Amino acid sequence: MTIDHAQLTSDQVLKRDIPWETYMTTKLITGTSLQLLKRYDKKSESQKASLLDDDGPAYVRVFVGILREIFKEETVEYVLALIDEMLTANPKRVGLFHDNSLANEDVCEPFLRLLQKGNWFIQEKSCKILALIISARPKNQYGGAANGEASKSQVTPIGDVLKGLIEWLCAQLKKPSHPSRSVPTAITCLATLLKEPLVRSSFVKIDGVKLLIPFIAPVSHPSSIPLTSSPSNQQSMQLLYETCLCIWLLSFYEPAVEYLLTSKCLPRLMDVVKSSTKEKVVRVIVLTFKNLLPKATFGAQMVDLGMPQIVQNLKVHAWSDEDLVEALNQLEEGMKDNMKKLSSFDKYKQEVLLGHLDWTPVHKDTFFWRENITNFEEHDFQILRVLITILDTSSDPRSLAVACYDLSQFVQQHPSGRIIVNDLKAKERVMKLMNHENAEVTKNALLCIQRLFLGAKYASFLQA
Repeated sequence: MTIDHAQLTSDQVLKRDIPWETYMTTKLITGTSLQLLKRYDKKSESQKASLLDDDGPAYVRVFVGILREIFKEETVEYVLALIDEMLTANPKRVGLFHDNSLANEDVCEPFLRLLQKGNWFIQEKSCKILALIISARPKNQYGGAANGEASKSQVTPIGDVLKGLIEWLCAQLKKPSHPSRSVPTAITCLATLLKEPLVRSSFVKIDGVKLLIPFIAPVSHPSSIPLTSSPSNQQSMQLLYETCLCIWLLSFYEPAVEYLLTSKCLPRLMDVVKSSTKEKVVRVIVLTFKNLLPKATFGAQMVDLGMPQIVQNLKVHAWSDEDLVEALNQLEEGMKDNMKKLSSFDKYKQEVLLGHLDWTPVHKDTFFWRENITNFEEHDFQILRVLITILDTSSDPRSLAVACYDLSQFVQQHPSGRIIVNDLKAKERVMKLMNHENAEVTKNALLCIQRLFLGAKYASFLQA
């Protein structure tokens, strides 16, 4: 791909003069097509609009026919620019591609084929136009019968068109053809296409969901958005919004929800919503949370990640969108229900497994430790092992201090606590923290070591 094609604009392309008469002489277009083109080409916007109102399907047939029969790049670019101009002026004109008079015309195939051209202008226009054609397709044409009918009339089946387009879009997310426009173009098309259940299914089948996750990042940190050239804040915000829109659309589709559950999607969305003031971004993320809340273990994850506080913070803003305000209220109620369902030990366990500890009330609740001390024996003392891992790996002073305190509580409350914690080689880790620069860490490391040396019988005399 040359840099000329990469930087080419529709305005530049539409200044060209195309030798339509020559194409008729060589029988690449018909006399009727030539007459239609002469009436349309180089005319004012109002004249073109009038012609499309009167004879729109005929022009679609001519444009698609040229893309099918003529391979000269300058002409292909020109016709794509004409179609793009037509649809930009009035997006409803995409319905012309589905006119009954074109039922036996393979309107999608030329655009699908042109995606393989080593020319970014042709790729980008073909992709956008094809996405619009598919999204405007009558719903009854998405079923199996439509595929059968399509094969009889030599029209490319919708399933094949979708597969080809989605594979191309995913390829752009993996290895962009254009340094700055490939990713936004692909995301924009997916945000249009994923409204259709058949598209969601195709996208999930080729493992496309994971390709969206890296683009969920706060705009205040543009370096975290994996684009090869630095976009403006406005472009980054639009990319973020459309990525979140894709996730929202996928949250209606169960197989996609299963993947979102095991990805880093939820914490990434929460990072964005905490830092964003753009209402449309906050709205689509909150609506996604509302969709995911009752599914699988999302409710518990949301509680663990601090969603109740995030919702409270968001409710302080004077949002103008009524759907957003209502969704926040529903999310708040849902959080309350989930917190009631989780036992105190479930909440504690989730906090530890996430690796970010804080002085939540449960840590210093003597009743909690007495009631749940045997639960720490589950899965070969899994929770104790994770607490010890936190001592080795965390750089957060608060997490280190709380982990030391919790180990000291286990030593005090469990009959064999001292022996178990020593067997897990925790003492050496805790002793290293006694020289930590943070006073809170050293205080709780010292408490833990004292209880380890004294054992349960005398440890109760030590106060935290």
